[in-house]
Amino acid sequence: MSYWEFLAEHGGRFLDGTLITAGQFFLSAALAIAIALVAGLMKLSDNALIRTPAVVYIEIFRGTSLLVQLYWIFFVLPLFGITLEKFTAGFVAVGMNLGAYGAELVRGGIQSVPKGQWEAAYALSMSPARRMWRIILPQALVNMLPPWGNLLIELLKGTALVSLISVADLMFEAKQINGSTFLSAQAFGTALIIYYIFARLIVTPFMRWLETVMARKIGKA
Repeated sequence: MSYWEFLAEHGGRFLDGTLITAGQFFLSAALAIAIALVAGLMKLSDNALIRTPAVVYIEIFRGTSLLVQLYWIFFVLPLFGITLEKFTAGFVAVGMNLGAYGAELVRGGIQSVPKGQWEAAYALSMSPARRMWRIILPQALVNMLPPWGNLLIELLKGTALVSLISVADLMFEAKQINGSTFLSAQAFGTALIIYYIFARLIVTPFMRWLETVMARKIGKA
């Protein structure tokens, strides 16, 4: 069987798996960004009651395996009365894991804003929330975007693990096709190409465009 014949026969399944992977990626990315922003700001708080939960969350999710976290969310939480559908469990696990890494990027980005910017915002009598939203975060975001681009690539690759709880993503379909055809090079080679295209032609260009836009907005372009 030629590779083109292989694609003609199994291309539909690869497409279905790619759509599931895309859904997992975008949902887990949205969750990771939201968690990272909240946890990163909480970790900067002077109040120990606010800071401690963020530190505990970050240390646990950065210090343990994503695969173990995925199994805990899908297999163990039901023992405590919390049952998540496998698709939901997949993006929640990936999002929470990468959100812990993102929280450190948020913290570092905010702390990298020059002290003079904080003082100028304070001199304008802005409230802490308005100061953070209007002055500090836009500048911090420019510093955060390059490492966030790398983190989103890692997130995309991390979504492949959801196949282990039978989410019918790209990797799950590749394994199923390989199991029925024994054409490992074609099955996993096609998956590899699709993951690369997703990362190289979608995620990376978008993040570079966003970096340019944000740099222009704060006058760094």
